[in-house]
Amino acid sequence: MKTSPGRRAGRMGARQIYEALRDQILARVYGTDDLLPSSRALADEMGVARSTVTVAYEQLAAEGFIETRHGARPRVARAVVERGRARAASRPSTRKARLSKFGEQLRQDPPRWSEPPRGLVANFRYGELSPSDFPALAWKKAAVAAMNRKRERLAYDDPCGSLRLRTALQGYLWRSRTVRCEVDQIVVVNGSQQGLDICARLLLDAGDRFVMEDPGYLMARHTFAATGAVAIPIPVDQDGLETERLDGVEARLAYVTPSHQYPLGGVLPIGRRHQLLAWARRADACVIEDDYDSEYRYDTKPIPPLHALEGSDNVIYLGTISKTLSPTLRIGYLVVPSGLRSLFGAAKQIMDRHTPLLEQEALAAMLESGAYESHVRRVRRRNAERQQALLSALRRRFGDRVRIDGAAAGLHVVAWFDDLPQTREAALIEAARAKGVGIYPISALFDGRRPGRRRSREAVGLVMGYSALEIAQIEHGCRLLARAVDEVSSK
Repeated sequence: MKTSPGRRAGRMGARQIYEALRDQILARVYGTDDLLPSSRALADEMGVARSTVTVAYEQLAAEGFIETRHGARPRVARAVVERGRARAASRPSTRKARLSKFGEQLRQDPPRWSEPPRGLVANFRYGELSPSDFPALAWKKAAVAAMNRKRERLAYDDPCGSLRLRTALQGYLWRSRTVRCEVDQIVVVNGSQQGLDICARLLLDAGDRFVMEDPGYLMARHTFAATGAVAIPIPVDQDGLETERLDGVEARLAYVTPSHQYPLGGVLPIGRRHQLLAWARRADACVIEDDYDSEYRYDTKPIPPLHALEGSDNVIYLGTISKTLSPTLRIGYLVVPSGLRSLFGAAKQIMDRHTPLLEQEALAAMLESGAYESHVRRVRRRNAERQQALLSALRRRFGDRVRIDGAAAGLHVVAWFDDLPQTREAALIEAARAKGVGIYPISALFDGRRPGRRRSREAVGLVMGYSALEIAQIEHGCRLLARAVDEVSSK
C-alpha cells in the first residue's frame, strides 16, 4: 500500500522525505512508471513547505529513482523497479511457514499460471476471447444505468447474488437450457472457479474420493485435490465419460462436462446420462455438471442437461459468462439442490460477502432486454466461421495426417497428428513457438496415475482454441504450424 512518508513520523525534512520515498520505490510499493504525488499535493498532506518536497524530489531524480518533467507529476524510473524486482527474486526467504493441510496439499500440487505470450502470430490457447467480440456499447449502457440507479444506502447484499440477476438467470436457463429451478436455488459466484471451490469445501474431506473425466479440466482436479481428496480418473471416449466404468466405484462427488466434454468434445448420450445419475443415487454422491460453453453448438442438437432429467436431485449445475462475454468479468452461477441453498449462501458470505453488484446489475439488464441473447447469437456465428476456417486450414495443410475431435460444439477442437509420436511433443511446441505460433498439448490434461496406454501417449494431440483469433491469423498460424510439424518430423 502506498503511504505518505508523513504518516509515519510527524513533521519531516527534505532528507527524511527523500529516504522514505526511496525506500518505498526500492520495496516496489510503486510499480514501473507509477506516478508519485505532485509536490503541492504531498506538501499539503504532510504539512510542510512545497520547497521541502521539491528538494526531496530533486535528489530522487538526481540519483535516477524518478523521472521529472515540467508541469507533470514525477514518474518512477523503469530501470529502478526492474533492479528491485531482480534483487527481491535473488533473496528467497529460507523460513518455511507452517501451513494447514489445505496449504500443504496446495504447495505439493499447485495449479500453474503463466502469462500469455506476447508477439505471437497466432496463439491457439483455449479460453481466450477476441476483444472485438465484446459488446462494449451494450455493456457500457447497462453498466452506466446500474451506476445511475439511486440506492437508499450502500450496503452488503445477499451473498447468493442480486435478486434481479438471479430472476433474470432463472428465465434464461429455462429458455436456453430447459433448466427449471427456483430463484432461491441460484447462487451467483465469481466465475465457475469459485463455484468449484465452494463445492470442494462443502462436499469433500481429506481422504474422500472424487470422479474426474480423464482427460479432463485441470483446474477442477486441482481444486478438489486441494482438500486432500483423491481423484478417481474415469476414461472418456468420443461420447464422453465411459459411465459403465463407474460400477463399483465409491466416491463423494463426480465432476463432468456432459454437454461438451473438455477437452475431447464428446456429447454424453442420454443413456449414459441416466446411467451416471443412477450411479450417483446408489453412491449417495453429488454430480457437478459444468456447462461451461453450451451456448456454442454447431452441428448437433442439444441434449437436455443432467439437471433437467428425472432423478437429478443431487446435481449441481455450474454456468459462466466467461465464454460468452469475458473471463475478466468473473461472473458464474450455481444451481444447487434446494436443501443446500442456505449452506452455499453461508459459504459464499464467508468467502467474500458477495460478487460485485455493479457487474451483476449490468448483466441482469442485458438479460432482461434481450441484449445478452442477441450477443450470444452473434458470437456463435462468428465462432462458427472461425472454427470452419481452422478446420479448412488444417485439412489443407495436413490432409489425412491430422484427425479432428470435438468439432460439433464449443470453442476448441483437438487435432491429432498420428504420424508424430508423443515423444516429439516438446520439440513441436518449441519449433512452433520459434515461428510465432502458440500450441498446447492434450497430454497435460490426462491423469498421469491411470495405468495403460493412452492415445495421447501414442501421438501428439493439440487442444486448439480459436475464439481469440481472426480468420487471417488462423490461416497464417496453420501455415506456420505445418512448417513446424515438417521440421520436427524430418529429424
